[in-house]
Amino acid sequence: MQARIAFEAGAFEIDLAHPVSLALELDFTGPQPRHFAAPRASSRPYAVPGFPGSVAGGASCNCEVLTLIPHCNGTHTECVGHLTRERLDAWRIVPAEPLPAVVLSVAPQPPGATRDSTDPAAEVRDLLVTRAALERAWPARAPFAARALILRTLPNGPDKRTRDYSDGTPPYLTRAAAELLVARGIAHLIVDLPSIDRSHDQGRLTAHRIFFGLPPGSTRLADAARPAATITELAFIPEAVADGACLCQLQVPALDGDAVPSRPLLYRLAA
Repeated sequence: MQARIAFEAGAFEIDLAHPVSLALELDFTGPQPRHFAAPRASSRPYAVPGFPGSVAGGASCNCEVLTLIPHCNGTHTECVGHLTRERLDAWRIVPAEPLPAVVLSVAPQPPGATRDSTDPAAEVRDLLVTRAALERAWPARAPFAARALILRTLPNGPDKRTRDYSDGTPPYLTRAAAELLVARGIAHLIVDLPSIDRSHDQGRLTAHRIFFGLPPGSTRLADAARPAATITELAFIPEAVADGACLCQLQVPALDGDAVPSRPLLYRLAA
């Protein structure tokens, strides 16, 4: 199924029938991605007297109970409700339409290679996604002003599909990098990292707060300057996806919560 999308710089064709999924597969019986040493996502038959819950066990149909932690067990989309006392359900603010987006590939750098700051201060072995790296990777020409950014960190590899991030410190964004995204109008950020902040950051969540426009220390939803923004973490951007302009659609279930499992879809543009 083809669709024609028009922008100021011209019209483009997209193939709605063949998007590229940026979601990690969550295999309940095999290797899984994980963060913060969370327990594995799991499934089990819903068994009650007279109904074993699985066809293999003699039931008329399969009926499973799924247990997972969206923030830790795979690709998920979160909102500013992650940081506020008041509830905000991520699925209620995720745009339904495909978003003008850009894919960037960035190599995180050690703290000594940048003047960017972090809060708390980066440790010597940390790796940072910096403002300068984002600026270098940003395409000089694009057919539109992107509303979404798909960030691939280098090196990339298939092991990211099942990587356990519990040990060590994954790369994260500097203050200046998060500020650049806000300044460029990015409202929906998709990353292949488990978090855009340092795993153990004394509860600061500095990059999250900058991106959502929530002042340091505030837990009030009314204080968020960007309450409609979303962050999707633990995505996977295949090597076959080139840097540059595209369309992206966030697919999420209608489950209440500050974060929900998600399936970002990327549509390539053809002039």
